[in-house]
Amino acid sequence: MEEILNASQFDQKLIERAAKLRTQIIANGLTKYNTGIKKWQRPNIQKKVILVVGQVESDASILFGSPQIKGNMELLRKVRGSNLDAYCVYKPHPDVIARLRTSGKDEQNARLWCDEVVTDVVMSDLLKSVDEVHVLTSLAGFEALLRGKPVTCYGQPFYSGWGLTNDIFSKKRHDRLLTIDELVAGVLIEYPLYMSVDGKKLITPEEALESLLHWRDTSSNKHIWKQEVFRFFLRIIAGVK
Repeated sequence: MEEILNASQFDQKLIERAAKLRTQIIANGLTKYNTGIKKWQRPNIQKKVILVVGQVESDASILFGSPQIKGNMELLRKVRGSNLDAYCVYKPHPDVIARLRTSGKDEQNARLWCDEVVTDVVMSDLLKSVDEVHVLTSLAGFEALLRGKPVTCYGQPFYSGWGLTNDIFSKKRHDRLLTIDELVAGVLIEYPLYMSVDGKKLITPEEALESLLHWRDTSSNKHIWKQEVFRFFLRIIAGVK
């Protein structure tokens, strides 16, 4: 992916396609997990509102992509210490909330370093309502960039270092700056392969988006009980209580 982003010449037709794809993602409120049922109400205050996004601390993206800060609460304390007058919102990782992965060190004490902890909220609405997003390497940072939000990275995710993010512990590994739609062109169009739901053919990113929307609109909440049963046995297998 980084080779594509570093070396590709994105023509105007591809950039326009990326811009349209980005617009469709935003308009339909799509995110990585597409979970949450509650709307989040921004507090009626005259403060900057910052979203701090938690991750699974044992994931490789933290172990190898975040050279200095390795934990969610370490990140939260860092953000709070640098933004004493801001309203800080912390969102734990969805797999931690679902008890599919273990929580991070001291994560149960998050309220000591933030103003609010949110869990079962719609991520696209949350991103739209905050002023800034602070992450280690979370894909939520990329999703915030798609929506034009300022993003501060304390690690080195794939979308950092291109001039689009505020990189706290930056290490130059890229040779160019990118626009958001050039980033989208490389990350969502040129790099990945998308497969149809039946697994029989490759499809375009636009077709994948339509397929996801169809699944979301038709499945609704009809199979939540099946998901809970599946999660129950998955927690047993994973050894998560």
